Parts: sequence; C-alpha cells; structure tokens
Amino acid sequence: MQIGIYGSGTTSNAAKTVKKILDDAGIKSFTITKSKNKPADCIVVLGGDKGVRNYFHRTFDSTLPILGISEGETSGFLAQIDLKEFASYVNILKKQKYTVEEVPRLGVKIDGKNVYPVLNDVAVFSSRSAMLMEHTLRVNGEEVWHDNSDGIIVSTPIGSSAYSMSAGGPMLFPDSAVFEIISVNSLDVTRRPIIVSNDSSIEIDDISARLHCEVVLDGLDRYKVNKTVECSQFFPPAKIIRLKKDSTAISALAKKVHLAEELLSMPPSSKLLLKTLEYEGALTQKDLANKTLLPDRTVRLALSHLLKKGYVKKKVSIRDARQKIYEISKIE
Repeated sequence: MQIGIYGSGTTSNAAKTVKKILDDAGIKSFTITKSKNKPADCIVVLGGDKGVRNYFHRTFDSTLPILGISEGETSGFLAQIDLKEFASYVNILKKQKYTVEEVPRLGVKIDGKNVYPVLNDVAVFSSRSAMLMEHTLRVNGEEVWHDNSDGIIVSTPIGSSAYSMSAGGPMLFPDSAVFEIISVNSLDVTRRPIIVSNDSSIEIDDISARLHCEVVLDGLDRYKVNKTVECSQFFPPAKIIRLKKDSTAISALAKKVHLAEELLSMPPSSKLLLKTLEYEGALTQKDLANKTLLPDRTVRLALSHLLKKGYVKKKVSIRDARQKIYEISKIE
C-alpha cells in the first residue's frame, strides 16, 4: 500500500507527523508536489474541510479516495479525523476496512469558459454588498424566474450546511441526488429556494448590476462574470474516506441540524465572522474587519461572543508575536 500526503498551506510539521505514523504502521508514503507524484492507493489531505476543497480544486487525480485530516479541533463534514487521533485509526486505513463516500460536485462555466468544479456551492453576487443584482434563472433550458435580489446560490447536498443554509436554504441529506438553488433576499417576497435533480442543467443568465458581478466558488475564489453562469453535475464525484463508524449520512445530518440551531441563536455579526473563518481560515481582527466590512467595534464584540461560546480560539501569530489570530475551534 502506498499513500500520498497533500498539505497545501499547512505546516510541514503536520505532514511529518502523518508520514511518521504511516511509517510506523508499515505503510509507504510520499509528499505530493507539482513536480512529484507517484501511483497511490489513496491520498491523505491536511488542512480540514478547506484543505479538502483546495485539493479537489487542483489538477490531481480525482479518481483516488482521499482522507481529510484536521490539524486543530475543527469537526468538519469532509475532514472528520483530527491529526491527534489519526494514529488510532491508521490500522483501519492499512487494512482498507473503511467506507468511501461519493460526494457530488458541480461543474461551472463562467461566460462559456470552464473553471474548476466545486464541492460546496456557486454564488453570484454584485461586487459590492447591499447592491441588487438582476438575473434570469433557467433549468434545463426553461425559464424559472426573472429576479432582483442580493444574489443567487447553487449548492450541492454537502454544501447545504454552509452558505446556502445561512441564506435560508434547506438542509439536504448528504446522499440526495439533488442540487438546491436559493435567491438571496429577493425583492419578490414569495420567492423560495427550489430543489432540482442533480442531472439538471442550471443557467443563471442576463446577470447585471450597477457595478460588475462576481462568481464565488466554494467561498474561496472570485471571478468576474459578464452575463452567464452555467452549472451541472461534474464527473467523477469526489471520493471521501470515512474511518469513523458514526460518519454516516444520518450523523452528518444530525450535525447539520445542531449547527443550524446554533447559527439561528447567534447574532448576525457573530454568524458572519464564523462563516468567514470557516471559508478563509485563521485571520487577524483587522483581516476580519476588511473581509466582512463590519466596524472594528462590531468585530471585537462578535469575537468576544464567539470566544466565550468556544467556537473560536485566539493564538499568537508566528509571523508577528504582537498580532493575535483567530480560528474556528469547534463546530459540532
């Protein structure tokens, strides 16, 4: 058995720890780089859910199953094993007594040009917040609505617990063969999220706003769009290794329900900071203010709330000891 180790944006110490655990278990391993890639049975991906998304955004062999590992205390939907507990599961990995979950992906075209497929969601918004965007939604070539709203989100089942849920979208069972579409803060008060079959062709056309509009992929990268965004199921799906017995569709749905209850009880500013940290990773207070456009005082109060509840932890920046950085500590 041979395992590749991928850790873009992670510390080298974490990769060394994983390699040592694999070596001690008698498993051959190598670090994946742009210039170094070997045949492998599976891939260990560091960096939690964000690391898993980054991995599938790259041009690696997406036919291999991957095991996502978190380096902190974050409990994710894609990476459900913490680095500190990896050693206790390595023999299950060695004996290949794990299950592989196929996670659907969305293929995306922006103005006719292919970009990388996403695991969570495709969001289209005006480049400036609080500015309406006009668009037409078509499914399988048939017009569904012409709308004026803050934006629109197309989500996979695994992504239904992320941005779309915060925008009022339903939670989808992870193995549901559907995608969901949410118009965000539509001027039409009767507008509701819709569910479509995952073999549907989704087109967001006639996109316009006072300023240019942007497509946000998995909450990570932004692309300017002139007129049209097309979404459809992408093959092959992502293959995620599940080592824990409770890592089933039902347990994932239970986590989503609990997360929804917690999000509903949070002040909007705290919710926004938490989602920003989930997508962006560790940030300083200044970075959070810049990315959320919230006043400094509001950011301080929201961070205080999240720290008190235990959702966020504060650490000293390695680059500058005078700086404090904030990251998610748990979402259970």
